[in-house]
Amino acid sequence: MPTLAPPGPAVSRPPRKTSLQSDSTLGLLAKIVLLGLVDAFAVYVMITLFLQEKWLILAVAAAVTVLINWIYLRRGGLPAKYLAPGIFFLVVFQVFVMLYSGYVAFTNYGDGHNSTKADAVNAIQLSAQQRVPDSPAYRVTILERDGVFHLLATEPDGTVSVGTTGEPLEQAEDAVTDGTGKATELEGYRTLQFGEVLANQADILAITVPFSDDPEDGSLKTGDGSSAYVYRPSLSYDEDTSTFTDLETGTTYSDTGEGSFRSDDGEQLSTGWKINVGFENFTKAFSDQNIRGPLLQVMVWTFTFAIVSVLSTFALGLFLANAFNLPDLRGKRIYRILMILPYAFPAFLAGLVWSGLLNPEFGFINNTFFGGADIPWLTDPVLAKVSVLVVNLWLGFPYMFLVCTGALQSLPEEVNEAARMDGASAWRTFTAIKLPLLLVSVAPLLIASFAFNFNNFNVIYMLTDGGPRFDNTTANIGHTDILITMVYEIAFGTGVGRDYGLASALSIIIFIIVAVISAISFRQTKALEDING
Repeated sequence: MPTLAPPGPAVSRPPRKTSLQSDSTLGLLAKIVLLGLVDAFAVYVMITLFLQEKWLILAVAAAVTVLINWIYLRRGGLPAKYLAPGIFFLVVFQVFVMLYSGYVAFTNYGDGHNSTKADAVNAIQLSAQQRVPDSPAYRVTILERDGVFHLLATEPDGTVSVGTTGEPLEQAEDAVTDGTGKATELEGYRTLQFGEVLANQADILAITVPFSDDPEDGSLKTGDGSSAYVYRPSLSYDEDTSTFTDLETGTTYSDTGEGSFRSDDGEQLSTGWKINVGFENFTKAFSDQNIRGPLLQVMVWTFTFAIVSVLSTFALGLFLANAFNLPDLRGKRIYRILMILPYAFPAFLAGLVWSGLLNPEFGFINNTFFGGADIPWLTDPVLAKVSVLVVNLWLGFPYMFLVCTGALQSLPEEVNEAARMDGASAWRTFTAIKLPLLLVSVAPLLIASFAFNFNNFNVIYMLTDGGPRFDNTTANIGHTDILITMVYEIAFGTGVGRDYGLASALSIIIFIIVAVISAISFRQTKALEDING
């Protein structure tokens, strides 16, 4: 029996440093360089915010910068170092967008109401500029710097000044003059030749150079690129009473409290400012006849489009997946590749191609299959909806084909053998055994497909652009518009003007609808899981 050695003093070993406890020299240098770049960019952003007096955003930017440095400079905390970039971009591109959209929904943000009251007053004064009678002529030369055109103006007394739109005139004592005393060159600027002046005539005529920061002091404008005259606003603003007065007619425009100036006879100045309007946008969506009528029709069509698209693509995809799942089918791989080809086409490109194919006059469909008949596939309200559903079926069934093929191949073969031994027919086996088992795994994807088609912007916009248009509204909304394309038209389209507040309110309504339907559907799909039991 071996003897045990008497216990002796334990040999101490130096602790072993792991890669998590100490950074390599290269990793440390990389960390310093990357953090330096981030901090440099952050400092630039914070200086810009400070100059613009954006104190809240400045505080948030400073806090985020300090947090990033604390995460990456302290020892340990490895999970936070990996999660921080993802969380940062999630907050910027998802959370912030959602919160800002929610904020905009409670404002009148849109055409003519996109800034502060001070900016609106300044814009009104600039837009109401009129030439001062008998004002002296300024000889001007057109200069360019950093892609911006400037006026180099020589006053009648020989004083030379330079400026551009939004930048008041400043004296240019070192300007080069010709024999007549007209300033022609200035260091740091490039003088435009006559041909360049003609080529950029529209931009040059739009230059409005203020004499000072006060718009009522007037501004300098040119009509030919060689001489300029003094312009002053025809509307005078009284800050104490918050009113504009037309200097020619004497009409007074007062602050309505709704983000605009309006006279007693109802005439409103075109430029307003952004204010909070509470739930006005939500009530407007269902009370304004110009929006309410199309909204109800669009909502019904949106549900129809989403439901029919899901059912049709799932039915066709399941049928083809079941047909090509036969073990003794020859060329099965080739057939499957052909089935998924539409899935490889970008939806927006497919929409344009199908738009050309379905053209009533020159389309391939009418000329080839219908002998040149003038069938209005995209201009008739009913046929346009049918065309949209067919094109979306062509685009969507490959996805369902792939999903159903994978789900069918995952089903145990013993189930089919047991059904055959019990004498069940192929149809009975499919409806009573395969389909219920298939829905257990496919049902969540069907719900996701419904949410996708509920907001399927590409097919509608690229195929029909929402047309044909409704006759009972001035908004650019049509029979094939779904809610998301209607929101796009309200926010960026023509007709009633751009109304970002109303569009954001409708976006919130869409989100609530999809969220409620998805939550109810997911609760119902839990019943399917009992089949596995």
